[in-house]
Amino acid sequence: MRLEIKDMEFGYASVTILKDVSMELVESEVLGVVGPNGAGKSTLIRCIDRIISPQKGSILVDGIDIKKMSSTDRAKKIGYVPQGIAQIFPTTVFDTVLMGRRPHFGWWSRKEDNEKVLDMLELLNLEQFAMRGINELSGGQQQKVFIARALTQEADILLLDEPVSALDIRHQLEVLNVIRSVVKEKGISVMISIHDLNLASRFTDRLLLMCDGQIFATGSSSSILTPENIKQVYGVEANVSKFGDRNYIAPDKPVEEK
Repeated sequence: MRLEIKDMEFGYASVTILKDVSMELVESEVLGVVGPNGAGKSTLIRCIDRIISPQKGSILVDGIDIKKMSSTDRAKKIGYVPQGIAQIFPTTVFDTVLMGRRPHFGWWSRKEDNEKVLDMLELLNLEQFAMRGINELSGGQQQKVFIARALTQEADILLLDEPVSALDIRHQLEVLNVIRSVVKEKGISVMISIHDLNLASRFTDRLLLMCDGQIFATGSSSSILTPENIKQVYGVEANVSKFGDRNYIAPDKPVEEK
């Protein structure tokens, strides 16, 4: 499964958010999207999921424009987890995750759908919360539930917008390891926006660095996360060290404005 974006632009009124964005996501790849606040990371992901519609350009899945797909067909291809859920319908954790199976059944869920939900709850260590109301959980636990729902959807492409920002270190590692294992086992493709550059370096195959609504650079973490790029894009002096084929970043100080 291949996702391709060609010459995409998006903006509000006279404010341009994304400018001439072209990129691709290939099968069995975890693509990390990094960049400062306001760079356009979330807008890019929301355009791909058709939550908002770009004014220009095309979004193709295996050569097919997603505008030509029905909502059900698109849901079988693309899953999405937003940064946060502002309002949550008061359902149990089990039923919330089961909603991820909705593109695959009619009015009633099947035994195999219920089994997939139970498997995913176990994988993310959520089985003890299965019959709890989702509104009874902490923000971090809720975020894990929505990640479980997206994975249960079994879409070919998974879009994750800051999925671990509400989680502590242990659960960040737990969730990202689960995502990597699902990519390896199922061959799905994942696009994940993430602020923590060290997590991005460790858990992604390739990085897309954004700045001011454009793609500043794309490539391996070792080629992207350099002191020069971090200084130019983030305005921060940083020490970068290597561990294997990964770069690890220790921010030092903001660049003094002239």
